[in-house]
Amino acid sequence: MQRPDFNDIKDFEQFKRFYWYREELIKICKAYGLKHDGSKIELYKVIEAYFSGERILPQKKKKTSKASVTELTLDTGLIECGFTFGNRFRDFFKKQTGEENFKFNVDMVASAKAVKENGDESFTLKDLLDIYYGRKTYASYDRSALQWNRFVKDFCSDEITAVYDERLKAAAALWKIVRESDMKKEYSRELLDKYKDEIEKKQEGTEI
Repeated sequence: MQRPDFNDIKDFEQFKRFYWYREELIKICKAYGLKHDGSKIELYKVIEAYFSGERILPQKKKKTSKASVTELTLDTGLIECGFTFGNRFRDFFKKQTGEENFKFNVDMVASAKAVKENGDESFTLKDLLDIYYGRKTYASYDRSALQWNRFVKDFCSDEITAVYDERLKAAAALWKIVRESDMKKEYSRELLDKYKDEIEKKQEGTEI
């Protein structure tokens, strides 16, 4: 099923059948004057409300104090302390977790970014620690890039795709078909067989 333009979509049920990148959701929300920050889940809720006749508008960001925080505790606000992914905060979480080789995970990164975008001054370092342990969710990492990486890896690992002089371009052409449909975002030989004519046309520069 080919993904239609947003303007041609009639309701949210139809909208959610298709795969959308976070950047695409942001672009749609901006175009309609809607709230356009936050995670993919939050953006989906904004668009769902839009289809229901409700407009969730952008919020004005609060001005925060730039006063430095000398001592970090679990109750310290993430915005208040000017959180970064530098050594100071890595050492703090290293002590909290007891892990010598502590590393921030992708959901911590996504959450910290969303907190700053939303100006959420209630979010603390303890909240971020809870996200590390999976006890809480704030914003999830957009794993669409990981899906593409796995797709192209599986495509190139299939010996039958060696017939393509430019495997990456062929993989990208097939991925575009999958991405804009409600199909699983996974490579398979059956998928290649089904769309091999479209891939060849795209590689030749012919419009489909």
